[in-house]
Amino acid sequence: MILPTVLTRTLTIAAPALAGAILLAAPSSPSQAQAATSEVLPGYWEYTTSAVGIRDTEQKCVRPSEINRFFGGLSTRRWQCVYPTREVGNGNARFEGTCTDRRGRRVNVRLAGTYQTENFRFTGGAQLARGTPYLPASITARRLAEVCPAGAEYF
Repeated sequence: MILPTVLTRTLTIAAPALAGAILLAAPSSPSQAQAATSEVLPGYWEYTTSAVGIRDTEQKCVRPSEINRFFGGLSTRRWQCVYPTREVGNGNARFEGTCTDRRGRRVNVRLAGTYQTENFRFTGGAQLARGTPYLPASITARRLAEVCPAGAEYF
């Protein structure tokens, strides 16, 4: 049967794409980067991403120079994201844009949620192809400490 094969192939591609998309949201302009500076604090953070049933939790030390990239959605080496819509203020944030991997695959991403200086939670989804539904995805993060422990991995 063709449908299960297509569905399996789509999910095989979707899982890493969605996980990567959730981990991306680098600020797209200097003014946006400056706005995020005071939104969350640097330090030792734990964050969990979830997409297409794949859940991953990591702990990283985030330097002051990295806080914009971290709060903007956790950039990775695999995906380059552009978020033309980035609204942050009064404890609420919303991001909409596209992420592209090294092979040129594009994913539309929408995330929204709340934040405080030591935690945030964004939910939304990623769209693999134009006209298809957004698949659920989320990222939750909390600051564990102001100072990173010895041997901590840096963001």
